[in-house]
Amino acid sequence: MTSPIIVPVILSGGSGTRLWPMSTPAKPKQMLALTADATMLQLTATRTMREAFEAPIVVANARHADMIEAQLDAIGASPQALILEPAGRNTAPAIALAALAAGAGDKALLVMPSDHVIEDVDAFHAAVALALPLVEQGWLVTFGIAPDAPETGYGWIHVGAALADGVHQVAQFVEKPPLDRAEAMLASGDYAWNGGIFLFRADCYLEALGTYEPAMGAACGAAMAAALRDGARILPDAAAFEASPSESIDYAVMERAARVAVVPVAMGWNDLGSWDALHAISDRDLAGNAHSGEVLAIDTQHCLVRTDGVRLRLVGVKDLIVVASGDDVLILPRGRSQEVKKLIEAMKA
Repeated sequence: MTSPIIVPVILSGGSGTRLWPMSTPAKPKQMLALTADATMLQLTATRTMREAFEAPIVVANARHADMIEAQLDAIGASPQALILEPAGRNTAPAIALAALAAGAGDKALLVMPSDHVIEDVDAFHAAVALALPLVEQGWLVTFGIAPDAPETGYGWIHVGAALADGVHQVAQFVEKPPLDRAEAMLASGDYAWNGGIFLFRADCYLEALGTYEPAMGAACGAAMAAALRDGARILPDAAAFEASPSESIDYAVMERAARVAVVPVAMGWNDLGSWDALHAISDRDLAGNAHSGEVLAIDTQHCLVRTDGVRLRLVGVKDLIVVASGDDVLILPRGRSQEVKKLIEAMKA
């Protein structure tokens, strides 16, 4: 790969509420430095700062525009287009906007969430290289994450017949299975997690969208045709875009199209969907604690302790998550961090 042939598409519309109180609608997870000195958005952009890739197209919430530009400018990854959604309509319309911004032609789009961890970037690029020949032939490709647990919170992919070296046809998508089925799929060895990363030609995606979700395709086309432009910023027409159905790419296209392939890959992926997930991948001290900020822990074991301001002091506790940000402090047992959403709902009420 010697010329820019792949357009990175970074989806940055999420609110990241599962990592409250540090992640908020005003500054969501992807804007935070959680696993390194760089933010999640910066780490995502850095993965495609290579010769084979053009500058990224970012699809985001309008309220984060200044923050996104500042973070990407700081690492020399200024976007070729920053599409500012007037409303949230899930991933399928967001990707359609990016495909149109990329010219709606035969360029390959590498679609990535802005807030995932990939520890083995070389393995990621090797998987992309395996997928490219099929993509050039019109296949829609997803990347299947090698599973290491019977996760019920992820979608799964049944890996079917081989199409080429390392590339298989998708036999079936399985959405968030019950535990017994997840255990059976893990044991079978021919299933992968659906990590939400995709590679396909812009025209092939738009054609599939026109086939399976014509109203969505038409709304996105109208929104981009009437969009306002300010430098790299693109503001799709609000009325046209808000008329689009709201749907994920999985339901709108991937589970319905005929030519869908999967590249299974072990690349140290994590969607960082909870404080427990962050504890699992963080560097920990000899007592099993992962901490950041002004923290002092005595006789404390297997805790995640983070603060961006107030000093935290712990004595004689174990298996806790303690997170302080601004005026808010979160305390809960490890293993229950998915229940943060209950707090968010209660605070809204």
